[in-house]
Amino acid sequence: MDVPATRREATDRAFALRNRPGRVFWASIALVILFTLWAAIWPDSLGTSLTNTMNWVAANVGWTYLLVTLGCILLMLFLAFSRFGRVRLGGDDERPEFSTWAWLTMILSAVMGIGLISYGVAEPISHFAAPPHGLADPGTYNAAVRALQFSYFDWGPHAWAVFGIFGLAIAYSTHRRGNTGLISPMLRPLFGKAMDGWAGNVVDVLAVIATLFGTTTSLGLGASQISEGLNRVFGIPNEVIVQVTIILAITVLFTLSALSGVNRGIKILSQTTAVLSIFLVLFVLIVGPTSFVANLFFRSVGQYLNDFFMVSLTTPVSEADVQWYQWWTYFMMAWWLSWGAFVGVFLAKISRGRTIRGFVLGVMGVPSLVFFVWFTIFGGTAIKFDMDGDGAIGRAATQDVNSAFFETLEHMPWVGLTSVIAIILVVLYFVSGADANTFVLSMLTSRGTLEPSRPVLTVWGVLTGTSAVFLFLVGGLAALQQAAMISALPFTVIVALLGISLIKSLREDHEFDFVRPVLREDLSTGALRTTPPSRKPTP
Repeated sequence: MDVPATRREATDRAFALRNRPGRVFWASIALVILFTLWAAIWPDSLGTSLTNTMNWVAANVGWTYLLVTLGCILLMLFLAFSRFGRVRLGGDDERPEFSTWAWLTMILSAVMGIGLISYGVAEPISHFAAPPHGLADPGTYNAAVRALQFSYFDWGPHAWAVFGIFGLAIAYSTHRRGNTGLISPMLRPLFGKAMDGWAGNVVDVLAVIATLFGTTTSLGLGASQISEGLNRVFGIPNEVIVQVTIILAITVLFTLSALSGVNRGIKILSQTTAVLSIFLVLFVLIVGPTSFVANLFFRSVGQYLNDFFMVSLTTPVSEADVQWYQWWTYFMMAWWLSWGAFVGVFLAKISRGRTIRGFVLGVMGVPSLVFFVWFTIFGGTAIKFDMDGDGAIGRAATQDVNSAFFETLEHMPWVGLTSVIAIILVVLYFVSGADANTFVLSMLTSRGTLEPSRPVLTVWGVLTGTSAVFLFLVGGLAALQQAAMISALPFTVIVALLGISLIKSLREDHEFDFVRPVLREDLSTGALRTTPPSRKPTP
């Protein structure tokens, strides 16, 4: 199916005006500059405001993060296994631009690669030392199972389903309906022409702000990881000035990478990180406690599946519980929501030509399994070392989550080589993730064109790095996390509306009549199309 000319008008107009950004660009720039000035002039005021707001959100409406992410999983499964699973995100005869291998590596590295290093050991070992909700005794095998179970919960389908809903909505809107890549046009089925005015601008500005702060959190994590690795391998002091310097240096790299385009920069970086990641994970699996890790994997996956709905809907019942959720579950769910627009646009960009069923399996299924395996191998290895030793890795994670991964590597041979590989991985993940983020921010503020101009790309590269630096100086990683959680709150509503709007659009689109059962009255009235739009009935 070729997009009709009337539907191409929006994308053609956006491309023609890409060098003249509109209200969304200027409003977003103004808000980011105001926020940065607040951080620079009144850092204590900003830190207090972030903390107080986040405490209120966690205590009163944090449950919305859980409800929306669970709803995304159920909706993704429905779309994959319903009649809409056969629908192609593009023309009916169109095929994917990227190979499945390249597509999956781009998803994994550009989306959440830094998390593999930052939390691959830190989260399991933290839950092992202090099992969530008192479900096990600390330091026991049952605690190890619970540790992996909750790590799967934070990094598995709940995260990828949020990305998937945004990605499907954007891909359908752009590749099938010929809309621009903005969030607002996807809500037209619910709100009509209101999305073409100021209300739509507000939605798009919220998407920009959430995307920016979701990414600055990753930049803070990446800088902290690189600084920790440089300290252990080369003895460079692990200080704030070093971390800020790292952020500035990486900002230059990912901005240049973004200017090279998705097909070159992100694709090459993603495949390089995939190869290095496979080497590192196989090394740890073979050299580490292989049998223990294998048994722990199956036991933990079973526990995860058995308690799926219970864990998905468990909410805090005390102030201590609220604090725990604020550091772990609520932060993770909010982080994924704040990344929703960014990841959705990126997934739509690289997924043209794939079916909805293939998209769901590739976006929610494969990455979840990869993260399960990664967390089990690295987290399980660290847990085994602490069970048999003096608990050094757990103590290191308690003091600084960024030290847990490198502390684990020090318990194995070739620590110098593996630590250098880990540092390289973080740098590449850092660059590829921020690279994709810069592209998406530029697209969202360039009227939705899929080919933003180089000046706009440069502006957002600089602003992303600058915002990360100032937030880092205000309150370190905690300030970055709080900003991401607060900016994600409006997206609990937006992602729910996107899901409803997507279903409404698919059900009302007669181009998809060929994928639903034929009823006798449909044939008699002629209301049903019995051939796909791209196929002509034979004479």
